[in-house]
Formats: sequence, structure tokens, C-alpha cells
Amino acid sequence: MCQCLGWVSVQALIGNGVGFANSGADFMPQYKPYLFDGKTVITSPHKVYGPEQNDLVLQLRKQHIDQILLAGMSANLCVQAHMHELLEQGFEIAVFKDATAAAQIPEGDGYLAALINFRFLANAVWTTDEAVERLSR
Repeated sequence: MCQCLGWVSVQALIGNGVGFANSGADFMPQYKPYLFDGKTVITSPHKVYGPEQNDLVLQLRKQHIDQILLAGMSANLCVQAHMHELLEQGFEIAVFKDATAAAQIPEGDGYLAALINFRFLANAVWTTDEAVERLSR
């Protein structure tokens, strides 16, 4: 969820997604109803780790979105980089701490390092259960 779908339900539709059909880069069928729901914003791919070189901020601003639910595959790389840039751009960020992960290497735990940084910087750090509860109020 960050390109890495780190935009949970926060992306702007590139065409109708058919450009990827049968290319090997298509979306998995079980996710298409959510991705093509008319509310989800799909941006161009990010470069390296963060969204600085794609149109994510533009697409979010065009949709008048200023609060972001963030999750993704690599907590200490793309999720953290997206969080930093989106905070710098003035967005409010809630990170789903149980919807991300990171590598563990002999020198340290990437997930723990990211979690510490999430706590220092994000507006909120929630579990997915906490997010579902808060969003259904």
C-alpha cells in the first residue's frame, strides 16, 4: 500500500486501468473493485522510495484530500519516505503499524526503526482495527 499502495484509499485514476490488462503488471482481480470504485486515486509509480517525482501530491490536492491513511510493504523505506514528504507538503498522516513490515538485518530491525520514527512524526499511529473503528464512527 504505498506504491507499495501507501495511499490506502488515496489515489487518482490513470485512465481506467486497462493499459495494464494482461501485461503482468495488472492489479489482482480481488482488489479491482476497491481500486476502480471512483474514489480511489492511483498515481504514477514513485521513484526510489518517496513520492517526490510522481504526481501523488497533485492528485491528492485535486481531490481536496488532506488526511492520509498510510501503509505499505517497506516501513523504513517507502512508507517512511512517503510519510516524510507528505508531512512536508502539509498533509495529516495516520500510519497503520500492523499493515507494514521491514527487513531485519544483523545491524538492526528496520520495522522497529520505522515505528519509532512514525511515533515521532506521524499525526497518528494506529492498528488496522483501530482505524476501522475510528472510520466507522
